[in-house]
Amino acid sequence: MKREALLLFFFYIFAPMVFKWLSFATGLCYVILGVFVIVYKFFVISLEPNIAYALGAILIIYGLFRSYRGFQKLRGISNEK
Repeated sequence: MKREALLLFFFYIFAPMVFKWLSFATGLCYVILGVFVIVYKFFVISLEPNIAYALGAILIIYGLFRSYRGFQKLRGISNEK
């Protein structure tokens, strides 16, 4: 009985909370990666400056979007029905 209660706690309370924080943290990692690409002009291979700026900007924008969505989930604001 105690094991089932622990599993229920994990899957219904703890796991969704962890996934909400993970979504927010993933967005921050994308922002950091975008800044890294712009500064060092490197992403798996060396990049030309124009490509590095474009790729870095895309990564930063996507990271901000992911962070915003993660923040919405943390606050409990969602458009999902």
